[in-house]
Amino acid sequence: MKQFLKYVCATVVGILIVGVICAILSILSLAGMASMGSMTANVKDNSVLVIQLQGTINERSTENPFSEIMGNSALSEQGLDDILAAIEHAKTEPKVKGIYLEAGTFTGAMPATLQAIRTALLDFKKGGKFIVAYGDAYTQGTYFLCSTADTLIVNPQGMIDWSGLSSQVMYYKDLLQKVGVDMQVVKVGTYKSAVEPFLLNEMSEANREQIETYDKEIWGEMTKAVGKSRNISVAKLNELADSMMLLQKVALYKKEKLVDKVAYSDQVPQTIAAMMKVDSPDDYNTITVKDLAGIVSSQPKGISGNEVAVYYAVGDIVEEAASGFNVEPEIVGKKVIKDLEELAENDDVKAVVLRVNSGGGSAYASEQIWHQVMNIKAKKPVVVSMGDMAASGGYYISCAADYIYAEPTTITGSIGIFGMFPNVGELLNDKLGVHFSTVKTNQFSDFGDSSRPFTEQERTLAQRYINNGYELFTTRCADGRKMKQDDIKKIGEGRVWTGLHAKQIGLVDELGGLEAAIAKAKKLAKVEEVSVINYPTKSTFFDSLLNEMQGTSYADQQLKQALGEYYPIWAELKNVGQKTGIQTALPYYLKFNL
Repeated sequence: MKQFLKYVCATVVGILIVGVICAILSILSLAGMASMGSMTANVKDNSVLVIQLQGTINERSTENPFSEIMGNSALSEQGLDDILAAIEHAKTEPKVKGIYLEAGTFTGAMPATLQAIRTALLDFKKGGKFIVAYGDAYTQGTYFLCSTADTLIVNPQGMIDWSGLSSQVMYYKDLLQKVGVDMQVVKVGTYKSAVEPFLLNEMSEANREQIETYDKEIWGEMTKAVGKSRNISVAKLNELADSMMLLQKVALYKKEKLVDKVAYSDQVPQTIAAMMKVDSPDDYNTITVKDLAGIVSSQPKGISGNEVAVYYAVGDIVEEAASGFNVEPEIVGKKVIKDLEELAENDDVKAVVLRVNSGGGSAYASEQIWHQVMNIKAKKPVVVSMGDMAASGGYYISCAADYIYAEPTTITGSIGIFGMFPNVGELLNDKLGVHFSTVKTNQFSDFGDSSRPFTEQERTLAQRYINNGYELFTTRCADGRKMKQDDIKKIGEGRVWTGLHAKQIGLVDELGGLEAAIAKAKKLAKVEEVSVINYPTKSTFFDSLLNEMQGTSYADQQLKQALGEYYPIWAELKNVGQKTGIQTALPYYLKFNL
């Protein structure tokens, strides 16, 4: 028996040792992959920058170890920062002769992100370099980008989606009624429709009005830009959009000048070679966005001692970080406040550019971040660069800046406030058979009890609190924009505006992207030689790997791939519990048909 136990123990110990060795080897292997990935590539003569228009595009690139290890390009997450940096560097790099755009499917790319890339591509062409684009199938978003190409190619059996914009809102009223949940809502703002999905089954007239307005403005920007690049009138582009181009023959695409050439993918390299003025595809080299952006990031930052800090505020505004690992970015109030305090106290930082891409969130956290922006502003210039969205709480944290930039297609405004308080009494009492008895010492001791509805007095007090919050919000906006509070209220009411419209009504100062905001920050700070440093610091490969091992990142990425354009809706439902209480948030998840 002792001998048997000895062998069993030896076997167990052996298995543990083998497991430890395998784990060490795996870590070393991953370390090797990480170090290989971090090695700076060299730009070879006669190079073409290859930009693959697929996967998810975020404000900043992030490491996705599992998808990289498993080689799943559909799960790739590209950063707008890397794409813009690569294009900018390619413009001045003499060894890079052109750009090849390979059209795929961007999931979740919104108009302002696409517009920023498109602007960079047009700027690239000003240097006399070429762009070639190819696609098996073009979505409207990828076609919007690829229309900048000198030679635009589609597969003989390919497709182009050109049908106009649509925005969709999902409503949950009947679902909540079926499960016995009553969402008690208090709000300010005729257009503050964040709560509509919980109260209605279709759009209110006010909500439909604002959606139709910004859809038409964004589509107008797209048709004007594509028309100029392709030499097609806006009227003709709208006529084509009404012709269901997605299901038309490829010959029509060429006839109507939507494309220049019809060819298979294996014929594209020869087209690039011709543009390069070399004999064959073997005579040119390619470089990826990641490699070229890596070269940019590895370059010396200068020794002037002057710094422009670009601080990225991306995601929902929350007071505390989500528990566990959250695949979606967040603006965590306490962390952002600490970071901004450090930038305010750093004498090397001469100006701060706050890059905002947020539909808002917690009213309390928004106010605290606003306060820190004011603290920085007292010491050095603050310029805001708006991305896809800087709405509601996103506008709250922006309004105090010295100067605000937005893309024409940025979604901004939504100056309003609301509170949601679920009453799950019917679900618990009638559906599940759970009942409660309460003892309290004072009239409002059980305020916020989700097992019962508000009393009339509680609702009145909650509405008064919301009204006070709206007064504070509009005061902040009025002070920041140097406008009268009554004028802010006229364009407030929770209404959403495009950046184009926001400039006309005074909510932003100028139309432009991040580079324009950085240039303005340098001018306001009265400095010439500066280093541009991005904050917060990006996660390392191992940070990302640890997060994915601890959480559900890879599973979430798989779910994102499976659900496609409907993933954000699922994420919105998942996070409903976090959005109870007082909120300054975008009216709803904006689903653009791009």
